[in-house]
Amino acid sequence: MIVRNVLSTHALSLKAGDKILLANLNWQVLAGECWCVIGRNGAGKSSLLRCIANLRDSDSGSIQLDGKDLQAWGIEELARERSFLSQSRVDAFAYRVIETVLSARHPYHDTHYWESVQDQDIAMQALRLLDVEELAQRDVRSLSGGERQRVAIAALLAQDASLMLLDEPANALDLSHQVSVMRLLAGECVEKNKAVVMVSHDLNLSYGIATHALLMMPGGAYISGVKEQVMTAQNLSLCLGHPIESFVHGDQTLYLPSVK
Repeated sequence: MIVRNVLSTHALSLKAGDKILLANLNWQVLAGECWCVIGRNGAGKSSLLRCIANLRDSDSGSIQLDGKDLQAWGIEELARERSFLSQSRVDAFAYRVIETVLSARHPYHDTHYWESVQDQDIAMQALRLLDVEELAQRDVRSLSGGERQRVAIAALLAQDASLMLLDEPANALDLSHQVSVMRLLAGECVEKNKAVVMVSHDLNLSYGIATHALLMMPGGAYISGVKEQVMTAQNLSLCLGHPIESFVHGDQTLYLPSVK
């Protein structure tokens, strides 16, 4: 069986001023894979996601989505191929929750102006999956931080892109919803053959649901591959600049920062 190459980078380099964030990243993300991106504050994790989303230029190298150069995608075509969840958002207008999620269906409106019954069904299903269906008629500005985050993830699901890019999706969520959202994202990969690339600071949640990991190391270096090989205590300690200990509890691998 041929597995689709959803994302690939070739000699991709990123800088912030004179600081090298990434040097010559050669990376592939296949359909069905769930990647976590790990690194220190300022390592360039968000910059990498924005670059893949075509919201930031790279300093050198190239990116292909589904084998096609990123710059060759049209705006609506790209929106159907990749979705992006940023760390934060500002709601300037009094949109209802359902309208916010329906806005993610705009890339599919080439043959009609208003949302179809199918669009409405997809949006409501996404709200149900994120446990915010009862908020559909609420003003997004009235929501708590966790509720707003789940609405944003619902919109991402409604966009129905092959590649989902998420910058700290568990941000502002309570423990129960952190776990359920992460499981939901992993399920999208397994059940719908999508690919997920997410930035996360929670090593335990990341290891629990990811299939692969990309560690952004100091000096622009990186380590990538299947999580069992990449997320070792030694690699994570070097990546995060602090001693990390790992241990197995039941069928779970857990990580703790050393406090000595």
